Amino acid sequence: MTRIVTVGAAQLGPIARAESRTQVVARMIELMRQAKSHGCDLVVYPELALTTFFPRWYFESQEEIDSFFEREMPGPETRPLFDAARAMAIGFYLGYAEITEEEGRVRHFNTSILVDKAGAIKLKYRKIHLPGHATHEPWRRFQHLEKGYFETGNLGFGVARAFDGVMGMAICNDRRWPETYRVMGLQGVEMVMIGYNTPVHNPPAPEHDSLSHFHNELVMRSGAYQNGTWVVGVAKAGNEEGVDQIGNSIIVAPSGEIVAACTTTGDELAIARCDLDLTLSYKNTTFNFAKHREPQAYGLIVERKGAVPPPLE
Repeated sequence: MTRIVTVGAAQLGPIARAESRTQVVARMIELMRQAKSHGCDLVVYPELALTTFFPRWYFESQEEIDSFFEREMPGPETRPLFDAARAMAIGFYLGYAEITEEEGRVRHFNTSILVDKAGAIKLKYRKIHLPGHATHEPWRRFQHLEKGYFETGNLGFGVARAFDGVMGMAICNDRRWPETYRVMGLQGVEMVMIGYNTPVHNPPAPEHDSLSHFHNELVMRSGAYQNGTWVVGVAKAGNEEGVDQIGNSIIVAPSGEIVAACTTTGDELAIARCDLDLTLSYKNTTFNFAKHREPQAYGLIVERKGAVPPPLE
């Protein structure tokens, strides 16, 4: 008996800075309705899906920064999304900015949640690999202040049993790091959901700009294949407040093949029937970790930042 999860990659087009959460949630519910009409069990939305990508601006006021964050989930403006999902019996992945009080202080995270068909949160993840910079860099045409506005995630790369499989999550820059997939792969993950906001232009390395789509697909396809898992990567796309974002939302099979993709940079749905049992062909053969992986032979792993390789003999 196969385990089919029909997934909708719910790409969002640009979100204006003046656009309200209520307006954005209405767009998301429309994509959810479309997904339900196609028999989807699960919808995956982008990173920081409720607002414009605010780290592209430098704000001196913490109050202004905090206005982009959610203090509860669901809250008054996001509850309609949960209500719609419950009414349609469809689950979803949602990326958002989270403000919370932990360890006696206010903390800020770039967060995603996985919600089941009953509207219950099954898993929470906080972004670990924060890109960009921590302080204002006026030389840039636009900022990327994730290191300044968020803390490094503190929940690890956990997985949860949901949708009749083993589900995991990551966010944006996490997709570029092999550890992201491997940590979840070692827990038997069968589907990794990843939301992202990725600009076409990389200010520190503009020579990468023309390769943005290639690199986006490369990391998710290799992560899927090397860990025998489905990967669902979903973008916020298009020209948002003067910054072009790549889009290129894709659904990748455990073989590393792209089985569905968005073709525009607007609100769009890409759909795939994902057989979770297809993961077994890879987990039990080429990437049977217990049988073939030899971590004890990898040698010393240097954790010290800035470590350099030994000199050549």
